[in-house]
Amino acid sequence: MTQYRITPKATGEALKTVEAHQGDEEITLYGSCFCPFVQRVWVTLEVLVEVDPYKKPKELLELSPKGLVPALRLNNYDPPRALNESTVIMDFLEDLATTTTKHTLLPLPFNPYSRALARLAADQANRSFVPAFYRYLQAQDIEAQIKAGKEFQDSLDVFIAMLGRAENEVLGHGAITGEGEAAMLRKGLGLWVEKNTELGWADVMAAPWIFRAEIVLKHYRGYEFAPGERVKKYVERVVQHPAFKATCSDTQLYYDSYERYAFNRPNTSQVATAINQGRALP
Repeated sequence: MTQYRITPKATGEALKTVEAHQGDEEITLYGSCFCPFVQRVWVTLEVLVEVDPYKKPKELLELSPKGLVPALRLNNYDPPRALNESTVIMDFLEDLATTTTKHTLLPLPFNPYSRALARLAADQANRSFVPAFYRYLQAQDIEAQIKAGKEFQDSLDVFIAMLGRAENEVLGHGAITGEGEAAMLRKGLGLWVEKNTELGWADVMAAPWIFRAEIVLKHYRGYEFAPGERVKKYVERVVQHPAFKATCSDTQLYYDSYERYAFNRPNTSQVATAINQGRALP
């Protein structure tokens, strides 16, 4: 069902995953191995065609008008059809899975409120947590870095608090009658309940930037996650999950890839330009 074509840029577990999926298949995902927007889709469906974001091939521009990754090509149509934007692709894959594999990142439809809470946490990650990551990384003077670092930490705290709200409202107050039902509700909420070993919708939306905070923000800004056992367990559960680890390259790749952002160099990316201009992310 999936196809990987990749130039030799991904490293470590990510490269192994790509090499394990070669050949012509129904779906191809165009992406860049360091891009967190790509990674959230790749974790959803392990399909990657590696693209150098600074040398965009013609076929990518045909799929994504802005030349942004990720872009999805559906090869079983004649002519092939295309989708772009990471959240749209994730929605498509979620809908596709309901009629094929029956797997899901969202809580199951029997509890629409729990699904709404998962989407609410994901929305907060997209609107606040993700932009705060780039503002912190791109801030150049010390005063701006301190301010941006606090904003980033605050946005992470809000995200974690929203997961706690979901845990309390969905799993608390005697709402759960059995372990099987509880497990189904946990799935997709991004909860850090110890028995939850699944990745959910909110997890996948935020995890690429949580992972990069551990590596890139620590390296370039000296960032450390705020102390606390719950946050520590949540971060470990997400970034150590096999499906997530399978999409991760070696640490050096992220140091090299994000140096442009850390020194706020011109023409780094459309995302970096939007942050500098105070606009919404493209």
